[in-house]
Amino acid sequence: MTLRDYLRIIRSAWLSITLVTLLCVAASAAYTFTVAPQYESSARLFVSTQGSDTTGDAYTGSLYSQQRVASYADLIQSRELAGDVIDDLGLDLAPPDLLGRVSATVVPDTVNLEITVVDGDPQDAQRIAQGYAEAMVALVRELETPPGQTVAPIKATIVDPADFDDAPISPQPVRNIALGLVLGALLGVGIAILRDLLDSTVKSSDDIAGATDAPLIGAIGYDSTVRNDPLITTLPSHAPRVEAFRVLRTNLQFIDLDKTSKVFVGTSAVPGEGKTTTMVNLALALAQGGERTLLIECDLRRPKAAAALGLDSGIGVTTVLLGRVTLEDAVQRHEAGLDVLAGGAIPPNPAELIQSAAMKDLLAEVRERYDVVLIDAPPLLPVTDAALLSAQADGALVVVRHGKTTVEQLNGAVRRLEQVDAAALGVVFNMTPKAGGAYGYGYGYGYGYGYGPEEGRRADRSSKNDDDGDDSGRRGKRSR
Repeated sequence: MTLRDYLRIIRSAWLSITLVTLLCVAASAAYTFTVAPQYESSARLFVSTQGSDTTGDAYTGSLYSQQRVASYADLIQSRELAGDVIDDLGLDLAPPDLLGRVSATVVPDTVNLEITVVDGDPQDAQRIAQGYAEAMVALVRELETPPGQTVAPIKATIVDPADFDDAPISPQPVRNIALGLVLGALLGVGIAILRDLLDSTVKSSDDIAGATDAPLIGAIGYDSTVRNDPLITTLPSHAPRVEAFRVLRTNLQFIDLDKTSKVFVGTSAVPGEGKTTTMVNLALALAQGGERTLLIECDLRRPKAAAALGLDSGIGVTTVLLGRVTLEDAVQRHEAGLDVLAGGAIPPNPAELIQSAAMKDLLAEVRERYDVVLIDAPPLLPVTDAALLSAQADGALVVVRHGKTTVEQLNGAVRRLEQVDAAALGVVFNMTPKAGGAYGYGYGYGYGYGYGPEEGRRADRSSKNDDDGDDSGRRGKRSR
């Protein structure tokens, strides 16, 4: 992954990263303000030898003391010493509990031993540290005094009594919250990167190229108003979604350039990818461009194209194939100049009808009458209808939904076409992010830029200025 990929992931997942960061900061703050404060007290001992009259003896004694002081530091964790301190101070603790609060360190290259005690009460911390220092002095004297003698060659002296500090060493609010902020951000970014690596959905042209050799012939940007206004005929002529279908219409002309009449099957890998809406709007765009266009509703399992256009679906493909009506009688004309052959009654055996000789004759007849014939077919993976139709047509246009269709599904759909010697002529990338948005691939060209008529924009600005003038006038009157 490149730096641009990481930036894309962070930019697309900024909300989840922010939430994770805030959760970590909240957890850090909750810990900081609920945990009991801890206080620290330290005492320092100096270990020395006695009876060193000459410089050589002093040097030798110093080396000896350095060797011994490491052993004394280890003795701090002695249960017997802890028991002595508990008895001397009258503490209501067991030796293991006390040992968890005390530690000892040897200052490097010295004979200084520092004893540190951490406790929830600053006075107890000082008292225990001082008690340990005094107990250690007595222990060194006891251990180092040879049998039958009263003076030990090595002694420990308290040079710094236990100090008192009522400022807690923990928790530290600023440090903890800062760590929560940093760790939360790192965790959020890590989760976002992991999700992206594990996400196998199609999100770029590279993903499409990895699954099929078919070219990317169009990209339809995501529009939240599609559910209420699915048809491009209800939108202004300069709307971004209308422009996207015009681009798709133009690119479609370069497929099978030498053919004067073309039959394309519109399909997808799985349901829910916007296949029917895409084919209906592409047919409308072709009709608006002056092409003699026929849209055939061949999704005989879940027909939706005729309903989307507000046409009757009771008579159509199935009734024509059964010979009950002629093609001329079954074709309906939409107000946009588009001819539509609805699906008709839902049959119990769609695949058999599609493979019938009557279907071949129907496709041959419509090829002679129209410049472009678009067939809205079912998804490729659940059923074989679309693959069978594609084998009889010029090929298939595969609709892929951004962030929903997986690379495996797209690859499986292409293989389903190849199994019947049908071609995937092109891929339509549906519901792509806006240009400059979360993913920044630029597939939804024009989204967010409003490249409409200049007159309309001037009128809008003029209206806005008039409103501002009226507002300022009203403000002036109020001020007066």
